[in-house]
Amino acid sequence: MNPVAAFPHVFFLGIGGIGMSALARWFKANGHSVSGYDKTVTPLTEALTAEGIAVHYEDAVANIPAQVRENRAQVLVILTPAIPKDHQEWAWLREQDYDIRKRSQVLGLLTQGRPTIAVAGTHGKTTTSSMVAHLLHHAGVPCAAFLGGIAVNLGSNLLLPQPPRRPKRRP
Repeated sequence: MNPVAAFPHVFFLGIGGIGMSALARWFKANGHSVSGYDKTVTPLTEALTAEGIAVHYEDAVANIPAQVRENRAQVLVILTPAIPKDHQEWAWLREQDYDIRKRSQVLGLLTQGRPTIAVAGTHGKTTTSSMVAHLLHHAGVPCAAFLGGIAVNLGSNLLLPQPPRRPKRRP
């Protein structure tokens, strides 16, 4: 069973980061209700909003969407380390005993039981990840890729699996 299927609602604290926004896009594309907080408006948060993801910028519990506040057991909260310990929304979510996970933990859940290529290191991770994703995608391998930057050829930091291509029949 998919470990994130139990969470129809996903709320992000720090949704505007490059890694967090890729996760937000993945959850949205896979049928989850997605919303989140970020400190500032950026082109990336504006893109998320244009894609149908609710983003707010003021740290106040009242800004957490009602579906998140009213359905604790069905909500996965994803947290970035950039959120300060005194953040009001984070404090409230902790007090209410929400399931709160770090981005790295959620990536682990999504890749659990699946063949995975992970790129680590000091320099070149985004470039290398983008090249691997590009090669797999164009080889017809249905794969998802979470990238550390916006890939020019995708216009996104997320590659979603495409249905397998059928070979063209020649007359």
